[in-house]
Amino acid sequence: MTDYPSDQHPADQTETKESVRQRIFIVVLVATMGALAYGYDTGIISGALPFMSSAPSQGGLGLNSFTEGLVASSLIFGAALGSFLSGFVSDRFGRRMTLRSLALLFVAGALGTAVAPSVTSMVIMRFILGVAVGGGSSTVPVFIAEIAGPKRRASLVSRNELMIVVGQLTAYIISTVMSYALHDPHIWRYMLALAMVPGILLFIGTFFVPASPHWLVSEGRFSEALKVLKKLRETPREVRKEMADMRKQEKLARKGPSVKELLKERWVIRLLLTGCGLGFVLQFTGVNAFMYYTPIILKTTGLGTNASIAATIGNGVVSVIAVLVGIWAVSRFSRRRMLMTGLSVVILAQVALGLTLTLLPQNLLQSYLALASILVFLFFMQMCISPVYWLLMSELFPMKIRGALAGTAVSFQWICNAIVAFAFPLTLSLIGNQTFFIFVLLNIGSFVFVYFLLPETRGKSLEEIENMMRSKYGEV
Repeated sequence: MTDYPSDQHPADQTETKESVRQRIFIVVLVATMGALAYGYDTGIISGALPFMSSAPSQGGLGLNSFTEGLVASSLIFGAALGSFLSGFVSDRFGRRMTLRSLALLFVAGALGTAVAPSVTSMVIMRFILGVAVGGGSSTVPVFIAEIAGPKRRASLVSRNELMIVVGQLTAYIISTVMSYALHDPHIWRYMLALAMVPGILLFIGTFFVPASPHWLVSEGRFSEALKVLKKLRETPREVRKEMADMRKQEKLARKGPSVKELLKERWVIRLLLTGCGLGFVLQFTGVNAFMYYTPIILKTTGLGTNASIAATIGNGVVSVIAVLVGIWAVSRFSRRRMLMTGLSVVILAQVALGLTLTLLPQNLLQSYLALASILVFLFFMQMCISPVYWLLMSELFPMKIRGALAGTAVSFQWICNAIVAFAFPLTLSLIGNQTFFIFVLLNIGSFVFVYFLLPETRGKSLEEIENMMRSKYGEV
């Protein structure tokens, strides 16, 4: 039986295709509430930190350079744990149930940071919030990739990155408006409390989306998977082909080695190392040094606190535009080409920023040139590197342990993120603007890694990618 009778009129077929697009749009919108929360939580800290650094008598927490890095990085260490654990949880209980549980953590963590009375409690609650952020970062791309199908996977998974930067832009706008409009010493608490909103929307939304058909097949629930696919694909041919591919892959996985044995196979280890290497590539561009600390960088050029916070709106606007261009590009160009192009410009932008801050006197020209270098960096970073990273995390790994391997690789990415977030303010205080030249050297190493070691996955189904990796790096 099929939902698409052979005598269906063309107009009906068009309507059916439109309804399929609408269903997938709703699923992606719900799932990316996790990405929106991720973006807001990572972006709002740049606006909140200057106010949190005030003395307790003035409504702040009295942060210094050490505790500033600790507060910023505690969320990221939590994210490393969350992404690692959620990979195994999502393989066991499903992507949808995992997202529902993470939504509750988003709300609890956001509320906890908003009312935190001390640095210690703030670090603890930011860590808990980070578990939710990290869990969402590894689960959302996999869920979207499994829902989307081969022809839509690239553009739809890239919307995860779009919602991350929309969340960051929202955070920058809110922190700027609040910094000018409110004259309350506890303003940073209001900024952090708003992070509950996307968590609440994610929790509600998970009751209106289907389970992943790939996960259902891996659990042997074939009729349920078929029912979901019929609602998410435009033609019976797509349903039959994808269902056949998934069942074939599930049969191979069932007859093949156990999860424990599979984790020891050479091609799987190679893929995991490649995934971890991509996490290094993403984070050691230095992107989150700018996302978290742009106001602090600009204040060194002479800009005031409110003006420095307002300048971060430029970061958010450029990031959103860049990701929109990236969504268009990722379906047309190879993953490798996009990464290498992005890294080339990132290297040049870091050199320009380092020279601007090192050689020019502290004045308005230096402020503008520094901001321009940051914006060029962010445009190519968010257009060419970030979308491709999250897309690769959704498609590199085999079905049987996709959640676990994606979670582990994304967890390593969060560890790299935490290292950058914690070390950047300390390194900046120790060696100054030479810090940006360190990023240059690291990015040159990343370019070499991508050029020599990254496989190309464009134009292949998840099952074809798995077979390619198995034959290329292991025994068939």
